[in-house]
Amino acid sequence: MEATNTDLHFHWVEKARSNDRTAQYELYKLYSKAMLNVSCRIVNNVEEAEDILQESFVSAFKNLDSYRGDSTFGSWLKRIVINNSLNLLRKNKFDFSDVDEYGEIEENEEHNTLSDLDVNQIKLTISELPDGFRTVLSLYLLEGYDHREIADILEISESTSKSQYNRAKKKLRIMLKEKYGYER
Repeated sequence: MEATNTDLHFHWVEKARSNDRTAQYELYKLYSKAMLNVSCRIVNNVEEAEDILQESFVSAFKNLDSYRGDSTFGSWLKRIVINNSLNLLRKNKFDFSDVDEYGEIEENEEHNTLSDLDVNQIKLTISELPDGFRTVLSLYLLEGYDHREIADILEISESTSKSQYNRAKKKLRIMLKEKYGYER
């Protein structure tokens, strides 16, 4: 691999490739908290997210030879964490294509911000969303994936991803109104 990589932690990755335990530990310290948060937002269970985190790091270190440096190590690792988190949801029999639970959403729905609420109130309410809603909302808003990427990750259509996202926003607004009197 060429040294043209812009990854700030490139030197740790290169050392970890040769099974350097210190380098692996440094990478773990650098990324574990963020990756735990990613997994928690998807699986909505700290203990399961911790297990996924450990499995993801083991997998990443075991497969470092497949890391080509096309992206940062963090985004490569994040993809592993997301895939492992989604695999757990699938193993628990959640079907991402089952989106009709809450009916139709109007296409031109107004975009609202939630800046009037405390961040913890919003995070708590997001964690209470149904799995499909929470997953798509988290991947889109918090992880920065677009609907095409989400569709590929979840093996659903792009329109299903958009629909899930719009329904998640609507359900989130309803829940925030019921819990905190938030209305916009």
